[in-house]
Amino acid sequence: MMSEQLKGISVFVTAVEAGSFALAAQRLHLSRSAVGKTVSQLEQRLGVQLFQRTTRSVTLTDDGALFYEHCLRALAEINTAETLLENGKQSVSGRLRVSMPVLYGRMCIAPLLAEFASQHPNLSMDLLFSDKVSDLVEDGLDLVIRNGKLPDSSGLVARKIGEHRMMICASPRYLLQHGEPQTIDDLSHYEVFNYINAGVPHRWVINADGGKKSEFIPKARVLMDDLEAIADAAIAGLGIALLPCWLIEEELQNGKLVRILREDLDNVYESHAVWLQTSHLPLKVRLAVDMLVSRLPTSIN
Repeated sequence: MMSEQLKGISVFVTAVEAGSFALAAQRLHLSRSAVGKTVSQLEQRLGVQLFQRTTRSVTLTDDGALFYEHCLRALAEINTAETLLENGKQSVSGRLRVSMPVLYGRMCIAPLLAEFASQHPNLSMDLLFSDKVSDLVEDGLDLVIRNGKLPDSSGLVARKIGEHRMMICASPRYLLQHGEPQTIDDLSHYEVFNYINAGVPHRWVINADGGKKSEFIPKARVLMDDLEAIADAAIAGLGIALLPCWLIEEELQNGKLVRILREDLDNVYESHAVWLQTSHLPLKVRLAVDMLVSRLPTSIN
């Protein structure tokens, strides 16, 4: 009996946070009718109406809002107890499915998560690489890594795990042949390579007058959807490119690339770990995110 009561409360809380029975059903891996039936049984048992229902959404009644507040407190206590037990064991098991951008994932994220897997022999891991925005529910993911500004999205939780700077650079040979641009406007007279994703050219960010940030798309004859290919072209002396610091660190140190227009660009990207909002974050997810936070750069020089 108690387990059925807890199940009903969990479904109720998820429905409140999702804003609809349909979305709650997706998060709980149930049918919409099963969610509606569970909520109706809960209302019948309590003798009150918890939701005002329409064809598109559900909203809490006054009784529902009061019950929701107390449910959150009860679930918080349960989660605290579970966390204390888990922290005492620090035993990570099961399967962790993570999606990440292809190049950033391969160079920065995957090595850390592979190390994390080696520390937890009872943990299985699927590392998926894609520059498309993955859907946590549809793709059955525990965690996604995203760079840049995050869109507003209900039902998701994001934590900053690091940041990196995008740098305008060129080879010394190219600058010797063509001269060095002194302002952003000068770029229109140079060969520029730009990144393109899903048919959309990357927007560069500059500090405009008054310290405000301004975005623009540089004039570029050649667009590529592979940052490594853009870096290769810049190293070969074929033009100017905007590239992430983690990709060209070695080339900047050995002089194959030179950073230019330092004062005109302030293009810093934050990296985030994103997961579905839940009343209890699985230990495997929490520890993986903690590890990324501790190991990825969080400040830019």
